[in-house]
Amino acid sequence: MWEIIRNTMPFLWEGLINTTWLSICAIVFGSSLGFIVGLCRAIGPVWLKKIFGGYIHLLRGSPFLVQIYIIYFVLPSTGIAIFQLSSWSAAIISLSIYTSTYVAEIVRGAIEAIPAGQFEAAKASGMTVFQSMRYVILPQTIGMILPPMGGIYVIVIKSTSVLSVIAVSELVRQAETSILRYPSHILLIYGLVAFMYGIYCYPVLRLTRWAENRWGGIHVAS
Repeated sequence: MWEIIRNTMPFLWEGLINTTWLSICAIVFGSSLGFIVGLCRAIGPVWLKKIFGGYIHLLRGSPFLVQIYIIYFVLPSTGIAIFQLSSWSAAIISLSIYTSTYVAEIVRGAIEAIPAGQFEAAKASGMTVFQSMRYVILPQTIGMILPPMGGIYVIVIKSTSVLSVIAVSELVRQAETSILRYPSHILLIYGLVAFMYGIYCYPVLRLTRWAENRWGGIHVAS
């Protein structure tokens, strides 16, 4: 058993590094896009709310695997140069879009949970819409946004396992390659994979909890 672990760990470690890079890119790009979409859904004009509402419902209502196939296989078949993507580019784009739909709804819900009187008070004090969001609304939404964000980011990390279908050498793909070498030790190899996912996800949840305690509450000076 120890020999198998020693022989497979370099491949699994490489897969974990690739999984880390993929998830970080998806979290950064997806959160940025999701924040913009959520902001538009909360305070944008009606027509923009409907467009982004359709965007979210369409993507959240379809399996992530189908979205990957469309981005990697269907769009390139159109012959348009911009859609000719490598497996890594398709993986990052699809995972970022997938992440943005969940982040957008978290941001929208947090902003809409702020009492309308806060917007009116900011407007009455002479603030622009941008200033109202920057100094009044968004600081109050942080405490509501941070707790669910940790769960979403863990889902994103685990969703990287689906990217093995387009030959991205993430953790599960490397595990499948190792299983071809040691077909009688499937349980051991997948056990290592589960352990490595847990090691990666735990600090993410702890960091989110720390950020929630640090910025999520309203601190009153004594």
